[in-house]
Amino acid sequence: MRDQKKAEEIAAQRVQLLSPLLCDQLDNAQARLIKARICEQSGISERTLRRYLSQYKAEGFSGLKPKSKGQKRSEDAIPANVLEQAILLRREVPGRSVSQIINILEWEGLAEPGQIKRSTLQEKLTQRGYSSRHMRMYADSGIAARRFQKKYRNQLWHSDIKYGPYLPIGKNGAKKQVYLVTFVDDATRFVLHGQFYPILDQMIVEDAFRQAILKNGIPEKVYFDNGSQYRTKWMIRACAKMGIRLIYAKPYSPEATGKVERFNRVVDSFLSEAALEKPQTLERLNDLFQVWLTECYQNKAHSSLSGNISPETTFRSDKKALKFLEPETIANAFLHAEERKVDKAGCISFFNKKYEVGLNFIGCKVTVVYDPASIEEIAIEYEGYAPFKARELLIGERTGIRPKLPEHLQPQPADSSRLLTAAGKKNKQRKTEQAPAVSYRTVRKGGSDNV
Repeated sequence: MRDQKKAEEIAAQRVQLLSPLLCDQLDNAQARLIKARICEQSGISERTLRRYLSQYKAEGFSGLKPKSKGQKRSEDAIPANVLEQAILLRREVPGRSVSQIINILEWEGLAEPGQIKRSTLQEKLTQRGYSSRHMRMYADSGIAARRFQKKYRNQLWHSDIKYGPYLPIGKNGAKKQVYLVTFVDDATRFVLHGQFYPILDQMIVEDAFRQAILKNGIPEKVYFDNGSQYRTKWMIRACAKMGIRLIYAKPYSPEATGKVERFNRVVDSFLSEAALEKPQTLERLNDLFQVWLTECYQNKAHSSLSGNISPETTFRSDKKALKFLEPETIANAFLHAEERKVDKAGCISFFNKKYEVGLNFIGCKVTVVYDPASIEEIAIEYEGYAPFKARELLIGERTGIRPKLPEHLQPQPADSSRLLTAAGKKNKQRKTEQAPAVSYRTVRKGGSDNV
């Protein structure tokens, strides 16, 4: 009786909600405006509102009463012995799909065709802890992912890219999405650097990484996911030059970068507040973010830190000394590097330009180190040689003096042909080893002249 009364109260509330839409004289435009206002005030979705309206038109007041869940049909139940066999099949091959498990059970005569519903078996396996997601968690190591935390600051850094809001910063004021790059210290949860950027490529990671290092020193290790902005040749070279160990998370393991993912969820609260400010420029958005980051995160108590203190206090009070590199070392590490093959004229092609490297490197693959902002002069690296600069080759009206060949490429004069001398020896050896032909004229049979 109490449930019936509750259902009627809910139906009455829904009728009151739909009352502005029950007028027959509404046109489509007016109906859309009223639906939008109802959804905004009540918090329900437009899809739910359309469903209520359809149920009321079809069944009247009773159609708006919430349906009781009732009991599942007996034919949907899975016998205990069949469920145990399904679990065994999943454990034998964790990658088996639910459809494959049902097929095996039917083929082995453990279940009638069509007896087991796919959704029902999926639900039962999930309840018992044998869903495909659970099996993937245990597949590699046999244990679940465990939490970890480094002991000191700058032992390990995490980084990630978060999709941000749309700002009118495109051509002619068009809306364009921006992206947030953050670097977070593992031990202290301190955000080493965070900034919104207007593009999504490796350049934004490079800039954020450089600023984090300049402000807080270099880490011992960095831990990234497998995004294309992080898994680059540049990142490998930069970390090698600065003595930083580069680690990538295993594919399909988002829990491995859980700390920075958790921070990204905290950023959602900032985005909700920033939407009220309606920033029109990227600079304004970044200014708001820095204020929020300082006051609402960096200097706020963190439950995961010992003593329930703030990330900034934890980072600044850490006894481990910060390690800073020379500006020249950092500048060199953040240059880009690519390989090019030297042609027969001792030149390379780079960004549709010719650079003279030298005849010593004809046919060799050299490493071109450059600053993307300026390629008038590039650096050339090759094993066994000191790095040197190469400038763009300017082709004039005259050919100029032909460059002299290096010493090791100069022709070596000889008194005789070594090829012909060696060939003569080989020919003489061949004649010696060859058996002489048999002359049948010298063979006599019984002293006669007949052969």
